[in-house]
Amino acid sequence: MSTTPAETVVSPEAAQPVQSHLSLTDSVSVIIGIVIGAGIYETAPFILSCVASPGQAMLVWALGGVLSVVGALCYAELATTYPKVGGDYFFQRRAFGPWAGFLFSWSQLTVIMSGSIGLMAFVFADYAVRLFGLGPKDSPWLAVAAVVVLSLANVAGLKSGRRTQNILTALKAVGLTAIVVAGLGWPQASAAAPAPAGGGIGFGLALILVLYTYGGWNDAAFIVAEMKDKQRNIPRALFLGTAGVAVIYLLVNAAYLNGLGFAAARNSKAIAADVLQGPLGTAGAATMSVLVMISALGALNGLILTGARIYAAAGADFPAFGVLARWHSRWGTPVPSILAQMILTLLLVLLVGHEAGRAVLTAAMKAGGFGTLAWEGHGGFDTLLKCTAPVFWIFFLLTGVSVFVLRAKDRDLPRPFPVPLYPLLPLVFCGMCGYMLYSAINYAGKLSLVGLVPLVAGFAVYLLVGRRQSA
Repeated sequence: MSTTPAETVVSPEAAQPVQSHLSLTDSVSVIIGIVIGAGIYETAPFILSCVASPGQAMLVWALGGVLSVVGALCYAELATTYPKVGGDYFFQRRAFGPWAGFLFSWSQLTVIMSGSIGLMAFVFADYAVRLFGLGPKDSPWLAVAAVVVLSLANVAGLKSGRRTQNILTALKAVGLTAIVVAGLGWPQASAAAPAPAGGGIGFGLALILVLYTYGGWNDAAFIVAEMKDKQRNIPRALFLGTAGVAVIYLLVNAAYLNGLGFAAARNSKAIAADVLQGPLGTAGAATMSVLVMISALGALNGLILTGARIYAAAGADFPAFGVLARWHSRWGTPVPSILAQMILTLLLVLLVGHEAGRAVLTAAMKAGGFGTLAWEGHGGFDTLLKCTAPVFWIFFLLTGVSVFVLRAKDRDLPRPFPVPLYPLLPLVFCGMCGYMLYSAINYAGKLSLVGLVPLVAGFAVYLLVGRRQSA
């Protein structure tokens, strides 16, 4: 395939046209920026309503952190052994064959990663509408603007993308520090009220929500080829980033509980704003909106940065999608992959955010026998993501299993960072993924079938053109 002078196409075994720009600080910033989106603000009250006491609440957050660190240690072995662009894509392709890598990248591009980017864009837009007094019809266009601006920032170069990520993560840290200080330093009258006895929906559901809130740390595996001093920094970044998020979440929840009390915190509609109201008064709500917008933009930028690397790796292996493997020689970024991801995300945002798109999707759902979609919250986007969650956990489980498969398949290959306590920790990680897969299917019911449609379509595409992979 011919290329322009500014672009390069690579084979899977050729040296990647990627420069190692990312320091340990950059990599940890990407992890924290992706993980800490809006979940810590929006799911915290619901998680508190699932448990029976403040102690259980802190326990479930701590347990979620421990399980995430276990997963990070498993990823550290894979990423240091195979420091390739694309992370999970390469692990699954190597362990199970080209079909697994193709379906992983296809699902990420068409549903999982594009959906996650769109959701964060909607969170940013909804809070921007609230802060600036705009109308609901402005929300999808603000989401579109956020996706376009940050995608173009990442097209301009890795240095620009990482600088944006570091700035957003730093601002996010300032806001989270403000919540911790306000909650621990200015407890409100409601905090003195006795905690209600019982009433929890279930510890298991709380753990599901907590693990969703921790989700995203694994995306750092997509950029391992661009890290400096890979053998040292990959495990350090995964461990420090994931453990750092766990510490932050525990401190923020302690602030929620101390600042508001268990009863008020579990019933709060805007928990961070309520905590900030102690020292800031009515300005707390505006501060909360700015904080969530910054958090959403940080997660959005991190997802754009990491997601495009998956499709670039897949494009290098499958000639039919070779255009996605082109890296700009001067900017050092996979420009076609970033733009493809941006276009599909924008289509998804307008599909669920615009009235015309909603009408089309509702008609398709009815025709498929899935009933009528509800368009509350983020324009139905939450519903779509819930439907695709089983697909996400299928591939996450496959990555966990690949630890065992690759140990047997490449037994003579050096492993700079073998996962501690093997095989115990990988078994724990696989058990967590299996539990989350079961829970996601059980929670979504028949709607879980919706997420399988792109997966089945991807398998058909692979049978038609994907098998003609590069040697």
